[in-house]
Amino acid sequence: MKTILRLLFTFTGFPFTVGRWQLTIASLLLMSVASQAQTSYSLQQAIEYALQNSTTVKNAQLDIETANARIGETRATGLPQISGQAQLQHNFRIQQSILDGRASSPFTSFASSSDPLAQHIYDDLIGKNENLTTYTPAPAPAPNPDTVYHFAFGLKNNAGVSVTASQLIFSGSYFVGLQAAKAYRKFSEKSLNSAKTTVVENVTKAYYGVLVNQEQYDLVKVNVDRIEKLLNETREFNKNGFVEKIDVDRIEVQANNLKVQLQNIERSLNLTTNALKFQMNMPLNENIVLTEKLADLTNTTFTPVATETVNYDQRIEYTLLQQQRELNLLDLKNIQAGRYPTLAASFTTGYNPAATRLKDITQSNRWINYSFLAFQLNVPIFSGFGKNYQAQQKKIAVKKTENDITQLKRSVDFQVQQSNVTLQNALESLKMQKRNLDLAQEIVRVTRIKYQQGVGSNIEVINAEASLKEAQTNYYAALYDALIAKVDLDKATGDLYKVQ
Repeated sequence: MKTILRLLFTFTGFPFTVGRWQLTIASLLLMSVASQAQTSYSLQQAIEYALQNSTTVKNAQLDIETANARIGETRATGLPQISGQAQLQHNFRIQQSILDGRASSPFTSFASSSDPLAQHIYDDLIGKNENLTTYTPAPAPAPNPDTVYHFAFGLKNNAGVSVTASQLIFSGSYFVGLQAAKAYRKFSEKSLNSAKTTVVENVTKAYYGVLVNQEQYDLVKVNVDRIEKLLNETREFNKNGFVEKIDVDRIEVQANNLKVQLQNIERSLNLTTNALKFQMNMPLNENIVLTEKLADLTNTTFTPVATETVNYDQRIEYTLLQQQRELNLLDLKNIQAGRYPTLAASFTTGYNPAATRLKDITQSNRWINYSFLAFQLNVPIFSGFGKNYQAQQKKIAVKKTENDITQLKRSVDFQVQQSNVTLQNALESLKMQKRNLDLAQEIVRVTRIKYQQGVGSNIEVINAEASLKEAQTNYYAALYDALIAKVDLDKATGDLYKVQ
């Protein structure tokens, strides 16, 4: 522990005197370093990291939340709706009603009546009298049918306060809308699985690419070390007069070629590593170490799958089309439900005071309550055949989706067959290239022994090294092809990613 503390305080610049507070700081530093040291990933860990950080997956998860909100929105339309309203209105000029002598109205009767009381009431309505309780009888004027009468009803200041509660009692579209919202949520969930499948595929292929490049890099590095050792030995032989200068040059050319190849593979390794980080949505400046080895993967059994055993329901594309078909059918059902009547009820209560002077509007005797209960029944009778044409379009959409499902089944069958053939070819090639690699390694070993013992030429060594280089390149290319073919087969059969 003291050694660790000495190193920590050396790098941080603190004097090394171990005390209680130094131990506390050191523990915190160690915990911080340990929390940031998670850089080793197996394939499964890399996939889990990608699924947690992928932007595509996050957006698909947000789509599910949107679908849940849509269900709540649809359900809310069937719940009671309560609203309040308040208003205050001042009339600069009160709107008047117009009548003439030919109208059959009690007001015109007042105007043309010979009854002094009726005449007095009329005069009061049009503003001629100031006091309704005192009047002087006067002879009634002769009725004139061309006379125009206008009356102002109401006061200059009006107010209103009301509360309305409404409830949907029956609507076929409402229940279909609930079913459609729930079906859309299922569609969003399946879209999330589709996004996860794509992430798993990309991460798996990128992970295999890094493993192949890493293994190839290590092997070529061994080749470089071996050829460098051979080059040094040949130079010594040349100094002692056992070989010519041209023999040294040949081996040096071979060594330079291997160094260039090693540099190219190193750059390719960095590129494929960054590609893996990109697929994992990991910052490119972070370090990552892969814990799995190619030897572990090559021991995996690559088993081709018979087309007859393919389960279409395991393909996420198939389930998405099935869900899309259900949504299309619900659209059709919604149009058909629009032909049925809808029934709703509402209850309103409130007050509507009025006054000539605004300050009088708050008087309690002016606040008179009113309330009413209403039912509204809407019965579709004729829509100009619009519903029929809408239903026809939805039926066509359903048929197109069914055609897509049929086409997808044929596509899945072909993909499985193609993936099987590709995998079988890759396995055969891998088996042959592995055999060639073993032979090339043995040839290099034997030719080098012969060269060291003086019974072989350096040309044989150079040719053996070139053959080994080619065999290694072909082997790792075949291995990568086999791994990718296995991923494609798993994707074709729907086994690449299964919902947890």
